[in-house]
Amino acid sequence: MTHPLSRFFSYQAWANQAFADSLERVDRTKHPNEYHHAIRLLNHIHVVGQIFAGHLTGHPHGYLADNTEETPELADLRHAMAFRDQWYCDYLSTVTSDALAETVAFTFTDGDRGAMTREEMLSHVVTHGCYHRGEIGRILGSTDVSLPWDTFAVFLHQTQPDRRRHDALQPAH
Repeated sequence: MTHPLSRFFSYQAWANQAFADSLERVDRTKHPNEYHHAIRLLNHIHVVGQIFAGHLTGHPHGYLADNTEETPELADLRHAMAFRDQWYCDYLSTVTSDALAETVAFTFTDGDRGAMTREEMLSHVVTHGCYHRGEIGRILGSTDVSLPWDTFAVFLHQTQPDRRRHDALQPAH
């Protein structure tokens, strides 16, 4: 059985790409600071995803902070995020319930120690991305670019259009 979090990681992949699409439409000559700040936030989402993937697997993530010094180009960031989002979807398709319940000790990039279950880490990665995409949405609101309709319900109905057909639903007993 697929873990319920897998839907949220599919949603995250969809939303991250929608925000990258919107950022491509920002007029960088009119809104250079907004564009840069939004890319920094999107990169922060990605870096934190990378860091927690390292915590989940026990492999060093190589980051000394929760963002990079250099700001990546949007095309490169889009590709890296898509790869990482797929990694999470693949991880959830193979991880066991016992492994998800296991508490893992790790060190944050600021040197503080932490411990979370793998399921808590996964939940953190998804909710962290939602929070910062909300910030990016506020930034995009000050530009000429329309905001992505970033909600889980929209994702479900766009990716599974039959959900709009009430006649296709089975009545609950």
